[in-house]
Order: sequence, then structure tokens, then C-alpha cells
Amino acid sequence: MTETTPLSRRDRLRSRRSTANLLKLAVFLAGLFFILLGLVLAPLPGPLTIPPVLLGLWIWSTEFERAQRLLDAFMVKAHQAWDDAKEHPIRAGLITVAGLAALVAFVGFGGPGWVKDQVLGFF
Repeated sequence: MTETTPLSRRDRLRSRRSTANLLKLAVFLAGLFFILLGLVLAPLPGPLTIPPVLLGLWIWSTEFERAQRLLDAFMVKAHQAWDDAKEHPIRAGLITVAGLAALVAFVGFGGPGWVKDQVLGFF
């Protein structure tokens, strides 16, 4: 007598073509959201862009093999950036705080009107 292990929820969704495609679409959109969030944060100094991009790649890697390779490469770069920030904490902190202050000043006190409208459109 052989025991069968119950299928996980993800395996049950993958077993039918329609739900498998729906699962891939949901994973793709969720990962894309976090990666785009990281790109929106990219102009800010400091490591603010790294966590959302890592999360997006991790979400993608649960369903897409290429994303796993990207995640591995990105993790190497993220660890290098984190190590650099730990080696120079004052510099990293000052750059991050100065960049956030510049963003607040730019949005609060203006800049070119079209830029201000674009930045405020994100929030």
C-alpha cells in the first residue's frame, strides 16, 4: 500500500491549464509591481531600491526559472552594496538623508512645473 501525499495549493492550481495560466499571470503582475516600485525609488540615494526589486524577483522566481538566475545575480550585487554601506555607515546615512531632504525640498518648494506634476502624480 503506497501513501499519496496531498498536493499543495500551488500544485493543484498548476494541474489545470486555465488556473496554471492564471497563476503565472498573478505571479508576473505581483513581481512586476515590486520591481516597478524599486525603479521608481531608484533616483533616491541609498539602498531604498534594493528591497522591492529583490521581493519582485523572488516572487517571479517562484514561477519562472530565468527569474531565479536574475535573483541570484542581483543578490550578489545587493550584498556588495550592503557591505559597502556597512563599511561606510556615516557616508551612507548622510547620502540617504540628504537625498530624501532634497526630494522633499524639490517637491515642497517646486522645481520645473512639469517635473513637480510628475512626482506628485506618483503619490
